[in-house]
Amino acid sequence: MTLPLHFSDEVAAARDAGAPIVALESTIITHGMPFPQNVETARAVEAVIRENGAVPATIAVLDGQLHIGLNDEQLDALGQAKGVAKLSRADMAACIATGGTGATTVAATMIAAHLAGISVFATGGIGGVHRGAETSFDISADLRELSKTPVTVVAAGAKAILDLPKTLEVLETLGVPVIAYGQDSFPAFWSRVSDLSAPLRMDSADQIASAAKTRALMGLEGGQLIANPIPVEAEIPREVITPVIEEALAAAEAEGISAKNVTPYLLDRIFHATEGASLAANIALVKNNARLASQIARAFAGV
Repeated sequence: MTLPLHFSDEVAAARDAGAPIVALESTIITHGMPFPQNVETARAVEAVIRENGAVPATIAVLDGQLHIGLNDEQLDALGQAKGVAKLSRADMAACIATGGTGATTVAATMIAAHLAGISVFATGGIGGVHRGAETSFDISADLRELSKTPVTVVAAGAKAILDLPKTLEVLETLGVPVIAYGQDSFPAFWSRVSDLSAPLRMDSADQIASAAKTRALMGLEGGQLIANPIPVEAEIPREVITPVIEEALAAAEAEGISAKNVTPYLLDRIFHATEGASLAANIALVKNNARLASQIARAFAGV
């Protein structure tokens, strides 16, 4: 058997040339927003990466084939597809083996990026420890993946619907470097700061790339989480978003929402409660993360 790994023409050319490449997940397309806004956003994020001197590689499983980079036709088809699986480490191989179609979460995108030789990945926010995890044991596979797979992940921290202190504690236990970019506070997704201090701080893409290379030289497994605060003009202040999050969490508990259904339920409820402001902020922070990830990828590539 060989792995059915397919590179888009653009990504294949970048690999041959040694050009910087930035991986992108696909759940934002299939589970994040409706068509055509999902495809428009995906293309806008890819454009940001190209504008900053790197090549985008949106990752997804299509009919049992693991695609590293999607062309326009594939992106449109994925954006309109129904019943697309949401893939993480546990179910990614099964989806490929059975000829399925699935969108990659942070964990699955990291696995695919590493298989493809891509060192940098831009996303919105990572998964983490859910509220009430002390009884539900609901902890995202993203955290363990960060401890195992050597990919630098640029995100606006962890999603603010999570238990951020416990998420940081688990990342520390797993030995994952958590590096805030340009500030000392750990960003809280829609908000630039939280009441949590970031374990590490770096102020340049060169420093971040050098840290990853040093970990590799030391034989330390796993990646890095780069916590990049949302742009000032796009943020929703903590005092505004916190009551909305609490209401959404209470509603999810009352309705018995659990497991993989929790995050999409909460994000949808917060979207309606903020009259779309949360989605606009989400799009802005993903673009901002793509920009920084491109700079880091260029530092990796020495260009």
